[in-house]
Amino acid sequence: MQHLTHSVQKISRWRNVAAAGILSLLVSFAIAEPSARNGMGAIPYDGGVTFRVWAPNADTVSVAGQFNGWSSSSNLLSPEDGGMWSADVAAAEAGDQYKYVIKTDGDTMWRTDPRAGAVVNSVGNGIIVDQDSFNWTADFTMPSWNETIIYEMHVGTFYSPTGGTPSSWYYATQKLDHLADLGINMIEVMPINEFAGDHSWGYNPAHLFAPESAYGSVHDMKNFINEAHKRGIGVMIDVVYNHWGPSDLDTAYWCFDGPCYDNGGIYFYDDWRAVTEWGDTRPNYGRSEVRDFISDNAYFWLNEFNADGLRWDSTSNIRTQNSGGGGDIGDGWWTMQIANDRIDGTWPEKLIIAEDMLNNEWLTKTTGAGGAGFDSQWDSSFVHTIRNVIITGSDSNRNMWDVYDMLVHGYNNEPFQRVIYTESHDEVANGKARVPEEIWPGNSDSWFSRKRSTAGAALLFTAPGIPMIFQGQEFLEDGWFHDDDPLDWSKRTTQSGIYALYRDLVHLRRNIDGTTRGLTGEGLNIHHVNDGAKVIAYHRWMNGGEGDDVVVVINFSATSFTEYRVGFPRAGAWHARFNSDDSDYGADFTNLGNTFVETEDIDRDGMGQSAKFTLRPYTAIIFSQGGDVVAPADVDVVDAILGKRTVPDNYDANQDRTLDIADVN
Repeated sequence: MQHLTHSVQKISRWRNVAAAGILSLLVSFAIAEPSARNGMGAIPYDGGVTFRVWAPNADTVSVAGQFNGWSSSSNLLSPEDGGMWSADVAAAEAGDQYKYVIKTDGDTMWRTDPRAGAVVNSVGNGIIVDQDSFNWTADFTMPSWNETIIYEMHVGTFYSPTGGTPSSWYYATQKLDHLADLGINMIEVMPINEFAGDHSWGYNPAHLFAPESAYGSVHDMKNFINEAHKRGIGVMIDVVYNHWGPSDLDTAYWCFDGPCYDNGGIYFYDDWRAVTEWGDTRPNYGRSEVRDFISDNAYFWLNEFNADGLRWDSTSNIRTQNSGGGGDIGDGWWTMQIANDRIDGTWPEKLIIAEDMLNNEWLTKTTGAGGAGFDSQWDSSFVHTIRNVIITGSDSNRNMWDVYDMLVHGYNNEPFQRVIYTESHDEVANGKARVPEEIWPGNSDSWFSRKRSTAGAALLFTAPGIPMIFQGQEFLEDGWFHDDDPLDWSKRTTQSGIYALYRDLVHLRRNIDGTTRGLTGEGLNIHHVNDGAKVIAYHRWMNGGEGDDVVVVINFSATSFTEYRVGFPRAGAWHARFNSDDSDYGADFTNLGNTFVETEDIDRDGMGQSAKFTLRPYTAIIFSQGGDVVAPADVDVVDAILGKRTVPDNYDANQDRTLDIADVN
């Protein structure tokens, strides 16, 4: 009510000013007509720039910049309905720096445009950007969600050959071939909007429409996305709408047009809803202009930057007050629905993800059903439970029923409504470290760290859901995440075996070789849970049949089994497409195990067919039917008989599906 009363007072004031002689004001300050063009912010057109800003408490608003010698009176904007101000300025052009000059109740404030497409820095001037000037050249098709593999990236630390300064879009672009070879088809970049300072995780946004200046230019960011698209890789943007700042907000948002009310002015709540874990800076979702601002920002990254999805940070802090003893925030739920409906109406194929962490299935229900309308959400149950299974030192404390629960866990009976992972920026910082480091602190490259972490990776890439890894996980990055500590790319060479393992898992998960389509399907039957031996096996499928049915067996113990038997859903030969104990993945891995198994008419695990095979400690094996097993051409048959190498089917010379002395003869 306080806000409404103040707005009425402002309208009355304008009427009084008009009655007192607004004509002289028009003459003195050369006030422009309102712009007939649409859009907010600074929008170049052929012959000038349209400026439009929301400042409902202002008496006057002008724009000053390099185009008018930073004059605060040369280009006065005209008032519009709803507290908007606009004008077309012929002298302005893309690349010019500018600010708004707002006068309210005798006070003069120089403010950066809240919708500036670029800024000099977090406390600097806005920069006019021609968003249409970039030449998009990639022909990109969004991957289906069931085939999506997400790679979470922090641009500032991804690749920095110079050291000391943050990495950049330019340097990150140089490593896109690495991700393409790995098989990644979706990058999720941690927040890239302008933040305070040069080093940050990005969850302290100071300018929501401006890419972080320390990472490079708008052109650099668009070029990164364009080059990713050329390699068949999509790019998602991590966005922060649950709080802003809290630092460096006073240049563009805080008390923007004068009055602060009881907190931060027109953009922020001024009651218990303002309180967050990061300061009293929760946006006021109850104001339509703020809801539009957030919806426009979400749309902006997808439209102007050709981004392929968004990850909304901490949606629980949009819909509820988690700090300060408050409750639900209904306007926050409405804000998410409005933005998601708008996106779905234009790009239903783009992937919009919530990080809620409270296992609320309503986040991924449709807005028509009363849900928030997200396509998927981070699964906090999976990461916490599976990390514990992997990291726990004693085999006896690993609970296979916990693994079972996480395989079947999901939202609304839709497997791909969840994003699953064992490492993320939150899980490898804040007192926690990378999984191999947690397994054996200071010895992340130990046999135990490598074996157990890769068994966890096999689970990740074969479980229902959208798998995600954190940067460097593919080459055993150690320690914990710092925003000023770039990845150690030497590990790409020293841990080439681990990289090869992750690459093979990614390719199998995406069914690139056409032998594991079931990993992209919804079918799941966990038919073997042996908590005593710490072994679990499950069947995945889409339609069933050769190249589709997949059986995954994982041993989470230090025990080696030579004749371990599990059930199989179909009779015949099943090829080991992947064995995490392969010596190609580690010089100290044994490479023991079957290249294929032939099922027998022996009931096991509720199935009429079963087979036995060698199962090494902390090892995962992925079986499917059809095709040949690929192996080096110089494999020796005698080594094959001794179980030392994986061989193609044609080494079974007499086709009895057994490698023995008859094949040597």
